[in-house]
Amino acid sequence: NGKNWVRCALLAATLFPVPVTFVFMWVNSVALAHGSTSALPFGTLFTIACLYCFLSFPLTVFGSIYAKNYATKDFNAPTRTTKVQREIPSEVPFYTNRLFQMLIAGFLPFSAIYIELHYIFASIWGHQIYTLFGILFFAFLLIVIVTSFITVALLYFQLAREDHRWWWTTFVNGGMTGLFIYIYSFYYYFHRSGMTGILQSSFYFGYMAVVSFAFFLMLGSAAFHFSLTFVRYIYGRIKCD
Repeated sequence: NGKNWVRCALLAATLFPVPVTFVFMWVNSVALAHGSTSALPFGTLFTIACLYCFLSFPLTVFGSIYAKNYATKDFNAPTRTTKVQREIPSEVPFYTNRLFQMLIAGFLPFSAIYIELHYIFASIWGHQIYTLFGILFFAFLLIVIVTSFITVALLYFQLAREDHRWWWTTFVNGGMTGLFIYIYSFYYYFHRSGMTGILQSSFYFGYMAVVSFAFFLMLGSAAFHFSLTFVRYIYGRIKCD
């Protein structure tokens, strides 16, 4: 009911920047220790910190305050709900197990972009020129659509077994593709890249962790909103006396 809006605002403002900051501090420290020219100077770091502290963070807080005061507070559930939770069956088929569904939700969208992902890695870390930006945009739309549809299909099986705890499940299922991207980065590093040393390893695995986490949040959010629309639609068609 909007009681924890301050915690939500702080979480939204720090959930992605804080991990990125820690990764960047480590990578930049390694670059400075090795005398690499890729290390950013103090002036640039100070500018980035000021942009976050005086622009990004205040705008997030201002948007949260505006939403708290002017946004609609009612959830507008499509059906009447009860305060007593229903008992969730404990004996379920293996394909409705949460871990199995997480693997399926991550593997299938990843398989749809596997080929294109190889060329993207080769362009970023292999210093090859990438020119197929139209196909890249199509692959981006494809992974969002496939992730959303697969998450909704798994949500249907979850609701069919009378498990109402679908909010965070859909978010995690949608974001599992980011985990598979990070796992693929290990394969590319050891079998395709030819990179060695602590400096290259820190840059590669650090920035790939940031990219994979960004995909986790992005695809998880898209899958959740798509699932919420699906739940509102199917339960809105139920006739209640």
